[in-house]
Amino acid sequence: QVQLVESGGGLVQAGGSLRLSCTASGSTFSINTIGWYRQAPGKQRELVATIERGGRINYDDSAKGRFTISRDNAKNTVYLQMNSLKPEDTAVYYCKALNNFRYPYWGQGTQVTVSS
Repeated sequence: QVQLVESGGGLVQAGGSLRLSCTASGSTFSINTIGWYRQAPGKQRELVATIERGGRINYDDSAKGRFTISRDNAKNTVYLQMNSLKPEDTAVYYCKALNNFRYPYWGQGTQVTVSS
């Protein structure tokens, strides 16, 4: 089992920045891929960015150039630095981890609200 706890969400003005954190606990050795998804009201949950055990990173086009995913293996924590935020980035941001069998674990989510 893997437990994920997100933090760092909040209210920010357009053009501002936030850094989200996701700390994993439990069977962290089994995590193959970890990353961030988001879900805006009335929309489906969508990929933002992921990072694989080997270091490969994947960004959604909407995140490229503005968001940066990184990890601190010693702290079992993955970060999402979000710059130049836009109102359309408003969503609940979820941390997701896949284990070696591609079983998904989700965090509880953290709200990000960007005002115009």
